[in-house]
Amino acid sequence: MRLRSFTLFILPALFLISCNSSEQKKEGQDDTGNGAKVELTDVPADQKVDITIDGKPFTTYCYSDTLMKQILYPVLTEGGNPVTRGWPIAYRPGERTDHPHQRGLWLNYGDVNGYDFWGNSYQIAPDVRKIHCGRIQHVKIDRVQSGTGQGTLITEERWLDPFGKELLAEKTTYHFTADGSNRIIDRITTLTATDSAVHFKDTKEGMFAIRVNHQLELPMKEAAVFKDAQGNPTTVKSDADEEVTGNYSSSEGVTGDSVWATRAKWMNLYGSINNEKVSLVICDHPKNLNYPTYWHARGYGLFSANPLGEHDFTDGKQSLNFTLAPKESVTLRYRVIISSGDHLTNDQINNYAQDFAGKYE
Repeated sequence: MRLRSFTLFILPALFLISCNSSEQKKEGQDDTGNGAKVELTDVPADQKVDITIDGKPFTTYCYSDTLMKQILYPVLTEGGNPVTRGWPIAYRPGERTDHPHQRGLWLNYGDVNGYDFWGNSYQIAPDVRKIHCGRIQHVKIDRVQSGTGQGTLITEERWLDPFGKELLAEKTTYHFTADGSNRIIDRITTLTATDSAVHFKDTKEGMFAIRVNHQLELPMKEAAVFKDAQGNPTTVKSDADEEVTGNYSSSEGVTGDSVWATRAKWMNLYGSINNEKVSLVICDHPKNLNYPTYWHARGYGLFSANPLGEHDFTDGKQSLNFTLAPKESVTLRYRVIISSGDHLTNDQINNYAQDFAGKYE
C-alpha cells in the first residue's frame, strides 16, 4: 500500500435553495479574443454567482451555508438544455430519484480521515450524519471577473469533520469559457492540510463528478444494485425510456458501460437532449495525481473521474492511499466541455485536451 501526498477538491453540501440565473453585471475584463460576453454576478442575498454567456444562462455557483458541498447547478448547453439532473433540487418528469447526494457538478471524496464527504445529504439520518459525514463550508469569494470570451471565479472553502474541526483549506479557481457553441469549465483546486495530517483512503466514492440529465443516461435493461463504501445498497431501476440516448467513449477507445473502472485521459458522454446533439466531456490533466485517471462512470447518470479507488477498480489487485502532511498542499485540475450541435470528434476532443494540458502548471 502506497502513501502519497494529494490535493482534493471535495464539496460537502446539500442544496436547499433554488439557484436560478439572474441578470448579471460586468466586473473586470478577461480578454481571450472570443467575442462572446461572459458575465459573472455575485448575488449575496441568494448565496450564488450566476454565469451567463451573451446574456443567456450557462450555470450558477451555489454556495449556500445550508449546503453539504458547493455545486455548479444547473449546467446548460448553448441551446439552453440542462446537462445536469434536476432532482432533488427541481424534479423533472421521468427522472431517477436515487442517490440524493449526486447533484450538479461537484468534487468531493468518500473517505477523508474516515469521514464521508461524498455520500453526505440531509436524507441521511441525523444521528449517522453527525458522526460519520463531513461537509465543505464556503468561506468567501476572492474574485468575480467577467470578460470577453472568458470569466473567472475564485473561491475559498474549508473541509470540516462532523464535529466542526477543519481538515483542509481549499482555494478553487473556475474559468468559464465560450468557444462558439461550445462551453468550457476549467476547475483548479488546491487543498492544504491544516494542523494535522489528512488521509484519503482508497475508495471508488469520488471525486470530480456530474449527475447528468436523464436523456444522457445509457439504456438499462435490468435493475441494478450499487453499494457505497459502507456497503449500503441503492437499487437503480431499469429504464426503457426512448428518450435515453447516452453513450460513453473514452480516449482509449472503450465504449458504453465498459468504461467503468478503466483509465483514460478523457471521457466523452454523448447523446441528445430535447433533440439537441450534445457531447459532455471531462478531461484529466497530466499534472494530476495518478494520471490518467480511473473513471467511476455509470450508465444510470453518474459521470465521475476518480484518481483514487484502485482497490475497487482493480478488484482488489492494487490499492492506493494518500496522505497530506500538515501544511502540505496539492492541486487538482479538470476541464469540462459541453458541446452543442454535432457530437465532438476524437480529434476535436484531443485538441481541447492538449490545450488544457498546456495550462495550469
